[in-house]
Amino acid sequence: MIDAVAPPLLDVKADFPGLAGDWAYLDTAATAQKPRCVIDAIARCYGPDYATVHRGVYERSATMTLRFEEARATVARFIGAGSPDEVVFVRGATEGINLVAQSWGQRLNAGDRILISALEHHSNIVPWQMLCERTGAHLDVAPLTADQRIDEDALIAMIGPQTKLVSIAHVSNVLGGVADVRRIADAAHAAGALILVDGCQAAPRLAFDMAALDCDFYVFSGHKLYGPTGIGVLWARRAILESMPPWQGGGAMIESVTFEGTTYAPPPGRFEAGTPHIEGVIGLAAAIDYVTGIGLDRIHAHEAALVARARSALSQINSITLYGPEDSAGILSFSMTGVHPHDIGTILDEAGVAIRAGHHCAQPLMGLLGVPATARASFGIYNTTADVDRLVAGLTRVSRIFGI
Repeated sequence: MIDAVAPPLLDVKADFPGLAGDWAYLDTAATAQKPRCVIDAIARCYGPDYATVHRGVYERSATMTLRFEEARATVARFIGAGSPDEVVFVRGATEGINLVAQSWGQRLNAGDRILISALEHHSNIVPWQMLCERTGAHLDVAPLTADQRIDEDALIAMIGPQTKLVSIAHVSNVLGGVADVRRIADAAHAAGALILVDGCQAAPRLAFDMAALDCDFYVFSGHKLYGPTGIGVLWARRAILESMPPWQGGGAMIESVTFEGTTYAPPPGRFEAGTPHIEGVIGLAAAIDYVTGIGLDRIHAHEAALVARARSALSQINSITLYGPEDSAGILSFSMTGVHPHDIGTILDEAGVAIRAGHHCAQPLMGLLGVPATARASFGIYNTTADVDRLVAGLTRVSRIFGI
């Protein structure tokens, strides 16, 4: 029996062609379905509007360049950036973090320290490990609290004079906990360190701005924000970007090239070598317009209601262990005694319910949880209470099949 909770605030499933038919899609933390407006924007971009940017002098190219840079301004407004020039387009958050590690990271030396948390995605672990191997810097890992949040007290206590960067997830992709970014940023800055924030799971559901967070780098991926794959954002303070060398060479990122030497364009162009993902940028702007038109606060409230309903129902199934804090943002990971998450996912799929099963690119976290993998239901703007009910019914069936 599912406890009654406040009904979700939104009913937008019809906006998403990928959800046509009898399908409960609960894998939005991996990638979000796309609204029709995003698909249409990309189709126009590839069709009647198609031209290159920043290169042609003909009218359509100039028009597309204008739309491309208007999209950069849309992103800047969305995140509260001081200027569109602080927005660097990348392939996704993974590339954004690697860009920082490869470029800004060149200033690190042996003995310097980078601080992350125990719940980070591999993309916020491996680039720093590679940087430490190159420079002799050391990677520190902050623990979790009993309810599986970042232990912010412990993390702050670990920041020392040799700490040059703190890099954390705004929202955990496995546990859904929300970090107090401003508190951690204040502590990092007091020690002379910078802070990078992985905002992949925050950007689709939390209203925020760079001035309020006071971070130095912020990254997110478009495809988790109802936009296209292959596009993402690295935001950084302008002064920091200006101090960073380019990490890739090619067209567009230069001022002038001779065989004797090259001078580089100012940010953000310095970091955008080659022909950009024009259609991805336009599609991302359309996705941002879509979510801001609804309101991030409404989206978060909608998802919080669904998570609360799911946690309440699943907590009544004795064989299920729930992970993460009670107020997790849009994400619920769980395991079932004696059943591998892949089997859970397969049986749910037979019932038209799509979840994620695996280590979620967070193998160190799985080790701390004492499991090889978890099942994860993650909610989006288009999910309904009916999707939660189908999840619960499917897991009840799993329990019957395995006799637990």
